[in-house]
Amino acid sequence: MRRWIPITQVKVTDTFWRERMDVVREVVIPYQEDILHDRIEEQEPSYAIRNFRIAAGLEDGEYYGMVFQDSDVAKWLEAAAYSLAVHPDADLESRVEEVIAVIEQAQQEDGYLNTFYTVKEPGKRWTNLRENHELYCAGHMMEAAVAYYEAVGKTTLLDVMCRMADHIDTQFGPEPEKRQGYPGHEEIELALVKLYRVTNEERYLRLAEYFIQQRGQEPHYFEEEARKRGEEDVKVTHGLWDYSYSQSHRPVLEQSTAEGHAVRAVYLYSGMVDVAVETNNEELLKVCQTLWQNVTKQRMYITGGIGSQSFGEAFTIDYDLPNDTAYTETCAAIGLIFWAKRMLQADLNGSYGDVMERALYNNVLSGISWDGKQFFYVNPLEVRPDVAEYRNDHRHVMTERQGWFGCACCPPNVARLLASLGQYIYSHDDEQITVDLFVGSEADFKVQGQDVRLHQETNYPWDAAVTLRLALESSVKFELAVRIPSWCRRPELSVNGEAVDLSQVMNNGYAALERTWEDDDIVELQLPMQPERVYAHPSVGENSGRTALMRGPVVYCLEEVDNGSQLRDIQCPGDAAVTESSDAHQWPWAVCLAFNGFRTVFPEQALYAMGQLEYESVSVVAVPYFLWGNRGRGEMLVWLREC
Repeated sequence: MRRWIPITQVKVTDTFWRERMDVVREVVIPYQEDILHDRIEEQEPSYAIRNFRIAAGLEDGEYYGMVFQDSDVAKWLEAAAYSLAVHPDADLESRVEEVIAVIEQAQQEDGYLNTFYTVKEPGKRWTNLRENHELYCAGHMMEAAVAYYEAVGKTTLLDVMCRMADHIDTQFGPEPEKRQGYPGHEEIELALVKLYRVTNEERYLRLAEYFIQQRGQEPHYFEEEARKRGEEDVKVTHGLWDYSYSQSHRPVLEQSTAEGHAVRAVYLYSGMVDVAVETNNEELLKVCQTLWQNVTKQRMYITGGIGSQSFGEAFTIDYDLPNDTAYTETCAAIGLIFWAKRMLQADLNGSYGDVMERALYNNVLSGISWDGKQFFYVNPLEVRPDVAEYRNDHRHVMTERQGWFGCACCPPNVARLLASLGQYIYSHDDEQITVDLFVGSEADFKVQGQDVRLHQETNYPWDAAVTLRLALESSVKFELAVRIPSWCRRPELSVNGEAVDLSQVMNNGYAALERTWEDDDIVELQLPMQPERVYAHPSVGENSGRTALMRGPVVYCLEEVDNGSQLRDIQCPGDAAVTESSDAHQWPWAVCLAFNGFRTVFPEQALYAMGQLEYESVSVVAVPYFLWGNRGRGEMLVWLREC
């Protein structure tokens, strides 16, 4: 089994990503810490830390916020842990310890930990798994505990969450005296596997497996608990959504299409892969592969966004991918990356890395402003501010990033992903190292019992060149597998200056280089990047007659600040040359695109016109999608009319 490389064994040196990670460390983590402590007056109070203090008996007050408010603290702790792992900071570590001490005091004697039920609804634990997120919050805190233990070696939070896992294990399972339930919002499944991997406590793995296998079984647990609560309509969540919303409409082994709440779905699928790998369950892994094909071939946006409707933050049907009402929650793209990485480790195939890269460079990065202080929850592919701010069916679309949200799952999720980026670049086992992402870095591996250091140098995603340099004490034979992105038409690869015939070494999207490696061996990869037009499947009706622009892994968009309003009216001729441009205003390092297009010359004060229309030539600039919205309110458009 290919393994995650510990974050402490990877040093990200990349110009592009190091700057993003520094913003997380220097700006995002302190800013979110202040938010969670209610120190920023212009933002709605979070009360997240205060809820823990009240539960711990350290102050008086009432519970405030969403039922899953604890998870905001957990994700912040996880982000801080990843930052500490690669950039030790005694002051940050001390502040983290203060928060952990409060969490420890908030834990109940039997191991239970959840501020909503401790403060607001004592005596009602585990009575509403469908809606109230107890297991979800526990899962996020388990992830934080594992990350902090692996970062600094301290066990306080890990011990707290092991006690919570032990408590959960006394409550759930197939035994008659236990609840035969599972979470309404998945997350604990993958978290329990993480906890198992650091503790070797097999009960945690079996509990994760139980939650997955029990999901959707009859009699339906959510109906049974709703009846116990005295509800009349037991088949819907919040009176709105059926069981597909929580992927509990049928047992997981019978699921073949992605349904319901997109974040819940990809968290579940991530846990399914983890359990399948750890238990050698080929049937479960095959279901994951089937679901992967459905999501990425029929239900994913060009940006790597998933979840096309605001109602239920959910998947709809195949090829239903509207642009201006797209939901494409930042958390959903992050969850897609979690799933992609796990699929890569279970089944080495470049398609997983391609999607991981697509979501990372586009939908995830668009979720945070370049200065790190504002965030998008929703990431549409078209925005017309006057429409979005007026129409009810666009009310979920923000025309500018926000400083925080009442439901604040996305900001700390972005922070923890970017802070942990080093974990996603490589995988390895005793006989193989795989390069999954192109990020300047240094990484240490143990292969065939020998220490191997790999240096990666690149200016990706702007430049085509990637150089891999090996540092070894003595020669060792193993396979170095390098992903060749599917977007690249004419890749070139060489080892120590000698060209490699890629047709002879390609295997499922990877160039598999098996040889006896020597110290200072160099692998050079060229991934020529040129502007490309991309077209959607004909069944995606919104994009008929339209094209999108990409260069390498980066999707581009038009913004009003560069091209004026009424972006929908701009036409891109089919034979127009799309060229690279440095016209990026405050981003001189970014490659932008330009072409000569047309706009309609329309009679003034007319709503409709008859006869032949006239057109005027215009110079058009496209910027990376992830940068949109950093220069003020205005229109944005990804899919362009082609003429």
